[in-house]
Amino acid sequence: MFEKLIPYDAAHIILGDYQKYWHEYKRITKRAKIRFEHRDWYGIQEDAKDRIRLYRKKIGRTVEKIVDFLGPRANDEATWREMKELFYEEVLNFNTRNIAETYFNSVFRHSHKGKKVDERLMFVHATGTYREFRSYIPIYHTFFLTQSLEQCIRQLFICYSFDAPFENLERDIQFITQALRKKLDQEILSFNSARIEMLKSIFFRNKAAYIVGRLWMADRTYPFVLPILHKENGLIVDALLLEYNDVSSIFSYNRSYFLVDTDIVSEMVDFLKSILPTKSLSELYNSIGFEKHGKTVLFRDFLKHIENVNDKFVFAPGIKGMVMSVFTLPSYNMVFKVIKDEFLPPKKVTEKEVKEKYELVSLHDRVGRMADSHVFENFEFKKSQFSEEVLEELMNLAPTKLNIKGDMIEIKHIYIEKKMVPLNIYLERATIEEAKHVINEYGLAIKQLAAVNIFPGDMLLKNFGVTRLRRVVFYDYDEIGFLTDYRFRYIPEARDHYEEMSSTPWYSVGPNDIFPEEFPRFLIGRSDIRAIFHQLHDDLFDVKYWVGVQERLKKGDLVDVYPYNEYLRFESVFGNKLQN
Repeated sequence: MFEKLIPYDAAHIILGDYQKYWHEYKRITKRAKIRFEHRDWYGIQEDAKDRIRLYRKKIGRTVEKIVDFLGPRANDEATWREMKELFYEEVLNFNTRNIAETYFNSVFRHSHKGKKVDERLMFVHATGTYREFRSYIPIYHTFFLTQSLEQCIRQLFICYSFDAPFENLERDIQFITQALRKKLDQEILSFNSARIEMLKSIFFRNKAAYIVGRLWMADRTYPFVLPILHKENGLIVDALLLEYNDVSSIFSYNRSYFLVDTDIVSEMVDFLKSILPTKSLSELYNSIGFEKHGKTVLFRDFLKHIENVNDKFVFAPGIKGMVMSVFTLPSYNMVFKVIKDEFLPPKKVTEKEVKEKYELVSLHDRVGRMADSHVFENFEFKKSQFSEEVLEELMNLAPTKLNIKGDMIEIKHIYIEKKMVPLNIYLERATIEEAKHVINEYGLAIKQLAAVNIFPGDMLLKNFGVTRLRRVVFYDYDEIGFLTDYRFRYIPEARDHYEEMSSTPWYSVGPNDIFPEEFPRFLIGRSDIRAIFHQLHDDLFDVKYWVGVQERLKKGDLVDVYPYNEYLRFESVFGNKLQN
């Protein structure tokens, strides 16, 4: 009798599950403050992983419901077109309409495996700017600067309560005030109409909380970010971050997503954009935990870009890999990676294992040292957009990943990452000062990955990239593994001259055996840069270093890795005044 209502009821099944997902997402996020107050660092890390898994789990359940409910209509395009229209009508006034639309897209894609993106059946294009949604009450606190900066900062902290005491809040207020005064003096800025606007929501990640805002001075905007740590003696403000590059590093695509409570996601993203103007909206959605919608925004941005340029896909700069074909548009700040059908020796991994490595990275703490990737299925391009060389390689080395129909190419499985300069290429062009900086970054990247139980496996320079901020980031994951799974060994002494001169090892080597003494032979070619690396990080060539990190990890230690420069920390700026 009411068969015509089937699309409406189906749309509401998706909508109802989206609302349940939103509730659970918010609940996990709200736990972060409680865990921070109780110094439950492992709990925060697990919640970050659970929040990523939550989306996949909810989508899977919704797909099962929809397929069961629709029965023979599950693949009927007319039904899905109507479902999309009715869903849109229902979420039109939702303050998270954009996130809800992405949820609908995910349900469609997972219930239609192998089907390309279809704008008739999905929300391929944005249905609005989403800026039509604004809170009745601002999402930030406003503090007007006066000559009494101390009082202004003191009022700021009244607005942020923790169920844990500060170690010495008055001391921290003085540190913040002095750091702010220095900035104002450097910029020669007046106090007229100056104000600080601080987001009411607190950002949590790993062992830190961040109060995030902006400083308005003379019609100019500066970031204003306060990292807070919870030490054994209480809370301390660790730094005041007022420079774009320092804050950009915190919100980097190479870091884990923040746990931050928000009601109107687009409004928070707009606020963050005001202090991080060069960050894409996709990156900002990712940074606050909406990586699926970040993926949607990335796709939309790509569609706009590709329609307005004439350049063709070419090979990404760098030494060609044995596992991936990697290409890029010269005009576009991303690279595209496709797994080859076969891997030549000495590679022993399988395609399944490579995908599992990327999955591991998506869930793990990336400490700013591993590139974030978006994986797309059935990604469609125009054939004419490829250079002959790239098209030939894909057809020869990854034919099972391609579906060519006329003038269109559909790639069944593809990763998209931010473009970086390969470290080996950067060093070829670098001055000695530039080389010294990035080679130190290279060592720090290896050590910080080790601190979070990641061993890169293949540590060659070509597998690391240099970002715009000259940070070194690892991006080749096919040999990645947990540090605690490896055995670090000294090379046994040769028993005689014949063993010493042998071209093959005279000792047994297990699949997970690592000999750090061998690193200097193959990691760095240039002798002057190798000497710098020895000076800065020669401990990486010693078994003791690696075993020591393993022992800390096995004891459950969580190593502190700060996403901002050490020299900005108040303990570096003010030294022994911390004890006062």
